[in-house]
Amino acid sequence: MTSASLCDDRGATGFSWTIDELMQRTSHALAVDGRVWLIDPTDEPIALSRIAELGEPAGVLQLLDRHGRDCEAVAERLGVAHHVCPATVSGTPFAFHRLTWRPWWREVALWWEAERLLVVPEAVGTGRYFTVGRGVVGVHPMLRLMPPRRLLHFTPHTLLVGHGRAVRGDQASDSLHAAIADARRGIPAVVRSIPSLRHR
Repeated sequence: MTSASLCDDRGATGFSWTIDELMQRTSHALAVDGRVWLIDPTDEPIALSRIAELGEPAGVLQLLDRHGRDCEAVAERLGVAHHVCPATVSGTPFAFHRLTWRPWWREVALWWEAERLLVVPEAVGTGRYFTVGRGVVGVHPMLRLMPPRRLLHFTPHTLLVGHGRAVRGDQASDSLHAAIADARRGIPAVVRSIPSLRHR
């Protein structure tokens, strides 16, 4: 079992947890009206035990097709449905938007309008692998030539990512939009950073 730490406690609306490793795999719990939705969860007892404090488990949402993490196992253990790259999920206030839709990479973002909360599992992140020292948020290295410009349509107050810590307040929207604008210019920095990232 890897080491995980709870982070970004949002009180009654949920929390996140991150695996302590280079890619900083981050999972999220979103609580709505006494029901808790898990986003791309890793199987970490310290985090999963906290769900009962927020409400009844409602479902597992896997927002990226090629990285199942522990979604299936967690859903089975909790006795809830496992939704992979959903277009809609009934009984939720969430809207799902396609970001990348290719045979080898299918990814959706989750938008919670009432909370102005955006979850992006892979296209952008806040970990060093994504930002390489340039800004708070960075685009995935494999998407920098064609960054997901659909994200410019959102002005989140809370940005949750699949790799790294959350960004809150005005900085969430500003940093997200800056990352898209800087994606191509940052390619040389990404290339230079690869050797050092491999040895972390």
